[in-house]
Amino acid sequence: MYRKQLSVAIVCALLAPGVWAQDTSNTATPDVAAQDSQAKTLDAVTVTARRRTESIQDVPVAISAFGEEALKDLQADTVEGLQGVVPNMNIVQGRGSANSINVFIRGIGQPDALQTFDPGVGMYVDDVYYSRINGAMFSLFDVQQVEVLRGPQGTLYGKNSTGGAIKVSTKNPFEDTGGSVEATVGNFGQREGKFYFGGELNEFVAMSLAGAMSESDGYVTDPSTGRKYNGDENKALRAKIAFKVSDNVNATLSLDHNKQDAPLTLGQPTAPLIQTDVAFGPVVLKPAPTGEYDFRTRTSFGPGQGQEMTHQGASLAVDWDMNAQWRFKSISAWRKLKTNSFIDIDASEFELGDVLVAIDQKQKSQEFQFQYDNGSNLQAIFGLYYMNEKVPSYQEAYASDFFAFAGTPISFLRTIEDDLDTTSKAAFAHMSWEFVPTWTLAAGLRYSKDEKDYTRSTSTYWGPLFAALNETVAFDGRQSWDAWTPSISLQKAFSSNVMGYVSANRGFKSGGFNGRANSVLETTQAVFDPEFVWTYEAGVKMRSADGRMQGNVTAFHSEYKDFQARVSEIVNPDSPTPSFSFPVLNAAALKIDGIEFEGSALLGEGTRLSGQLSYMNARYDEFVDPRVQLDPALANLHDHVPFSPDFTARVALQHTFMMDGGAGLTIGGDVSYRDDTWLSVDNRSNLMQDAYATYGLFGVWDSSNYAWQVRAGVRNLGDKVYKTDGQEFSSVANIQTAYYGMPRNYYLSVRYNF
Repeated sequence: MYRKQLSVAIVCALLAPGVWAQDTSNTATPDVAAQDSQAKTLDAVTVTARRRTESIQDVPVAISAFGEEALKDLQADTVEGLQGVVPNMNIVQGRGSANSINVFIRGIGQPDALQTFDPGVGMYVDDVYYSRINGAMFSLFDVQQVEVLRGPQGTLYGKNSTGGAIKVSTKNPFEDTGGSVEATVGNFGQREGKFYFGGELNEFVAMSLAGAMSESDGYVTDPSTGRKYNGDENKALRAKIAFKVSDNVNATLSLDHNKQDAPLTLGQPTAPLIQTDVAFGPVVLKPAPTGEYDFRTRTSFGPGQGQEMTHQGASLAVDWDMNAQWRFKSISAWRKLKTNSFIDIDASEFELGDVLVAIDQKQKSQEFQFQYDNGSNLQAIFGLYYMNEKVPSYQEAYASDFFAFAGTPISFLRTIEDDLDTTSKAAFAHMSWEFVPTWTLAAGLRYSKDEKDYTRSTSTYWGPLFAALNETVAFDGRQSWDAWTPSISLQKAFSSNVMGYVSANRGFKSGGFNGRANSVLETTQAVFDPEFVWTYEAGVKMRSADGRMQGNVTAFHSEYKDFQARVSEIVNPDSPTPSFSFPVLNAAALKIDGIEFEGSALLGEGTRLSGQLSYMNARYDEFVDPRVQLDPALANLHDHVPFSPDFTARVALQHTFMMDGGAGLTIGGDVSYRDDTWLSVDNRSNLMQDAYATYGLFGVWDSSNYAWQVRAGVRNLGDKVYKTDGQEFSSVANIQTAYYGMPRNYYLSVRYNF
């Protein structure tokens, strides 16, 4: 059935190849807003992928961009709502966490959620880098535009952008004047309110204030207590003050605060949970589930043991037009992230993989840019970047049901205190030169250096029977890595509507320390090396002469080295002491090939068709894993690259009906397809999601003057049960936990614009 749906998606995507090109302005006047519903051409989209404003059709980068209204039509409340929309991107809520995001682009991301591992996709808000996946589940309440750049962005965006980058731009109070208030209700107890106010205080100063409050009861139930999980309670606020200091100097001060108090995020154990009895051997505590998951999961945690987060920051951006050719930009930022999260890794009533993770991250950064434009055929940017990040954390691991002696569980508690201090420095340059008419050569180079200091102390406490095994292990390490990351592209404007390009880009993800090193032996092997990737890309961007169709096609080949893989150690069930060992190996070299189509077209009056289709062939050239050499039964453990489905596709269709009096009614729907996806580095069959499709519908009524908007929608219309992520700790009680997408959910919102 799904192959048939995929065939339909392919046909539609080929009929309308191109970039999704929605209007990126979000405070259009009532007249413009009403006219847009009957647009005769696709709206032009501008992006800042190369740190300057350009048409998306002129940028030799595979990029997708979404304005405010497009995000609403995607029914995206957070960045997770981009799942299925961008070719070869996997973006889902992080495993067991209400505040983190797991992102892979073209098979490259962060396969372990611990804070000592770095992301493979850079996340930016108003050009400020967010270094942790915690706190990156951005609410889209005041967003002007989201850009997704696919492929390494190592020259202009630096380290940890080996897979790509996601850039979120919030509203500008000088440009986004006026305001709105919005209220939303939905099933699972969804209650949400948003507001935005922006405008000029005088000709020199403008301010904006935006906020969102959201609550939901949750869609997972503990059948033993009736308590609800996988819900949320979140409050977010952003204030901006923009200054026109002079005719050629502008500055924007931004302050944001986000407070979350969420219940646990629970998955489902997909394999038997095993207790090791020192006297009698392995004991099955909980058999593998049968049948389809019913969103009922038990937990050993009690009331009050949820997931709290406070995320806040300040930034100051200064733009100075020095003269007609040179522009200076400074971006100064400070951020603080504090979490206190209980995570039930085994997702059961037993204490097998229960943890508390509390981090207190502080980050400060400074970037200087000098931009040059001769007004004709030469543009350049030169920059310096500095960031310091401190991530102290405290963790507790509870596993009192993992080991037993003659049927009596053995108490187990491990406490961890660690501190990671990272200093990143970089210098970069990028130039674009139209050396003859219609031919443009662009090249760049970045030098990056990372220095990391890491201290760690773990204390293990056993019950009275095995108190002699109590121990404390300390570790202190310092390491630095540096890299040169060049980029080059050649593009040809075949006409005013067709552009082609070829490019090569290198990406660098710095090395680090294994934040799960708990024994003396592990601390001697706790350092892992950087990852590197070269990606070679060719693309064509097209727009029809009448402006009613727009499209791109991209093909790429990536060579990915020293993949940082966290694996589980094989344990001896007859041993009285567990190792709880999770080594990190620079285990693999990969080759990744793919092709991507995007498209948007206007059909007749008021009808828009859009779609994406992507194919990816990700495979290991090698995966050096000592376990496979020791145990032939594990020969197929690394046959598949995680989060890299062969095919993804999406088709969306919407139509606007103009009503008497000038009001508009828009009806839209979409279908998204995702091929077989493996959800862990170790290819456990329980953590594989078969190919599936999801459906969505929405309807929007806009008043004639665009003052009122009523929107209703349903996501996952077919109520599909599907896995999105997995926890794999097979060496501890055979833990293989899957997390699932939200069941069918619907909502109704009312918005007033002024």
